[in-house]
This record gives sequence, structure tokens and C-alpha cells, in this order.
Amino acid sequence: MPEPSVPQARTPDTETPPAPGQGGGVSRRTLLGTAGATGLVLGAAGGALGYAAAPAPATPLTSIGTDRAMFHGKHQPGITDALQAHGHLVAFDLKPGAGRKEAAALLRRWSVAAERLMAGEPAPHEDTDVARDAGPSSLTVTFGFGHSFFARTGLEKQRPAALDPLPDFSADHLDKKHGEGDLWVQIGANDALVAFHALRTLQKEAGDAARVRWQMNGFNRSPGSTAHAMTTRNLMGQIDGTRNPKPAEPDFDRRIFVPASGEPAWMANGSYAVVRRIRMLLDDWEKLARPAQEAVIGRRKSDGAPLSGGDETTPMDLEKADAQGEYVVPLNAHARITRPDQNGGAAMLRRPFSFHDGFDADGTPDAGLLFICWQADPLRGFVPVQRKLDRGDALSRYLRHEASGLFAVPGGAAKGEYVGQRLLEG
Repeated sequence: MPEPSVPQARTPDTETPPAPGQGGGVSRRTLLGTAGATGLVLGAAGGALGYAAAPAPATPLTSIGTDRAMFHGKHQPGITDALQAHGHLVAFDLKPGAGRKEAAALLRRWSVAAERLMAGEPAPHEDTDVARDAGPSSLTVTFGFGHSFFARTGLEKQRPAALDPLPDFSADHLDKKHGEGDLWVQIGANDALVAFHALRTLQKEAGDAARVRWQMNGFNRSPGSTAHAMTTRNLMGQIDGTRNPKPAEPDFDRRIFVPASGEPAWMANGSYAVVRRIRMLLDDWEKLARPAQEAVIGRRKSDGAPLSGGDETTPMDLEKADAQGEYVVPLNAHARITRPDQNGGAAMLRRPFSFHDGFDADGTPDAGLLFICWQADPLRGFVPVQRKLDRGDALSRYLRHEASGLFAVPGGAAKGEYVGQRLLEG
């Protein structure tokens, strides 16, 4: 598993009218008109007001709900946006008899619904009122195409070479029923009801065109749950998100997005998502003492700093040795193996969710990471790193890869367009 990370927060696109009133309930429509400065500060800074030691002005409950991501743009939402607290991943297969025409109509319906829901508006048809009292809550909806989609729609000649099936890896114990799919949807939001409302709306909008193949639920730390903005932790208790590529870096777009001049043309400004359900063997992991856990990762558990010293963002010194001449960052440490400079520059944008789906009959937790990574080409991003992890990553013995998918995620839709229109109508 490449060292998972969290992208930098993107400033929400909000207006700044007066702050919401303090009395009574707030309707969903009214809430959209109250996206004030409080919501922006909380989204950007992590919201330190919740547990002040001294009396302080209360943070309005609507502050997180007002944050809004935009549906239309150069890239689809849900790639460079900050991680949300709640996520759903769902794959659909086209129903028998459904082809290119039905797929185009479905993507148009989905795009209309996603734009409305991300703006905090009701669903276009028979809204259930599940999210009636909430604002946009940083909702993002992202659409992608699986390998099988192109044969089902007669578009085989438009299938990208980068969408060829991933190779087998020694850590794989894959359930084929919960991988791949014709269509893939990623939903994220900072409110659980908003996220579920989007999931249910899209499932209903699929109608006679597509049916659910598999679905997974995930979560992350909620905004404002820590005293200051910080990198999140995973279910192993490790700081999880230190070395992610950042949009401000000059080569970010080249590594993560297909260029405007790329092939096929319909994938311009798009990206490829690798999706893996990775179970963490927590019973075995938690038997390790903290120093042993840190040696497996190569970083301190308390603050994410490399074992070679410094703080979380200090560059790792791979040559530093202890008094016995041993590398302080072990040769098989996860953080060492996944570094881009140890993999020919291979890099990806990791944007995962944790999951917990109950317990097995023997009490073993079914929990871990819904690993999602983005790159311009998975053969230059995910594949070389995972191959190296297969050959000697200390963390691999505490993980089991149980499902896998690869999806082509086209660029964002312009106003008046739907996602995938250049493919389906080009």
C-alpha cells in the first residue's frame, strides 16, 4: 500500500452574506444564503473553537454545512478537494439492453443531480427530504468509467490504454464481485445525511439504465475535531497524509491529470483512479509495541516525524545510522519504500477513507482503508510503487488487499454539459 496521504484543503467557493441567525431551525435554501466567513475559516483552519479552555463565542452549527464545492470546472470535484468526514464508493453495471444512448442519458441525469445536490438544493425528482435542513456540507460527486463500459457501449476504440487491467500482486486476495464495474461514483461530504442523500438520489436516478454492482462506506476525522488543523490518522493510529503531492507544486498537474493534448482526447484534464479495499489486520498490528510499529512505518506515531529526526514535514534522511551502524529508517520501512525518489519519481495523489464493516464471527474487526489514488497514468503511478511494496514492505504482513478497481475519470463538465459528454457524443 503506497504511503497514504491527504490532499491540501481547497478554499470552498462560497459567498459571504451576513451570518445565519441564532434562533429556530434553518431551512436548506436559507442556509445557502448564509455561507459566511465563519464557514470559510473553519474549513480552512480546521476549526479550533470547539474546545476552547476559556469561554468563547459559540461556533454556529451551520458553519461546516455552508462549505460548498463546485460541480463545473476544469477537473471533476472530489480529487483535489480536502478529505470529507463521510464517503461512499459505488460501482454500477449497465443493465442488459442498455447501451451508449442509455449511458449518455444516465450521465446527463446524474450530472444534473450532482450539480443540484452539491449546491445544497433538492434532488431533481421526488426529493426525500433526508438533507432538507443541511447546507452543501462540502459534498462532492465524481464519476468514472471502468474497462467493461466501453464494450457495453460500443466504444472500444475510445478505451484508453491506461485502463488496461492492473497486474496481479502477491498481496492480493481479491473478491471479484466487489471490484471493477462499468461506472464508478465517489461521494464525499462532511455530513452523513448529505452523503447518504446523494448516494440514494444517484441510485434512484439510475432507473432502468444501470444497477448497483457493489458499494462501500468510509469515514475520516470530522473538520474541527482537533484543536488545530493537522494531518488525519488512520485506523492503525498513524499520521496518514504527510507526503502527498500538493497542487501548488509545479509538476502536480503533469503527475495527476491527463494533459489537454493527451490521448484519448475525451480524457483531457481527467485522471485515473485506483480503488482498493485494504483490510488492516488490527489484532496483529496492535500486538506490536510502539517502537516496533514506528519501525514498520519509518515515522514516529506521535507526530508523524521521520525516525531520522525533525517534525512531520522534515525530509527523511535515508542514510542516517544509529550507534550500531543500522539505518534509523529501516530498509523495509513503508515510508522509505513508497518515496517517489525510491521509485523512479512515481507519484500519486492519495485520497482515502477508513472503513469499519463490523466484526467477523471470531471477533476480528473488518476494518481498514478504502484506498483511492489519482494519477495521470497508473502504469507510471500506482503500479511501480505497489510492485516494490510486494517485494519487501514491512507493513504488508499487516494488510490484506480484498478488492480492486481502476477507473477512467474524465475532466470536469463545462456549464450546460454533463460528465463524459465528449466520450458519449464525440
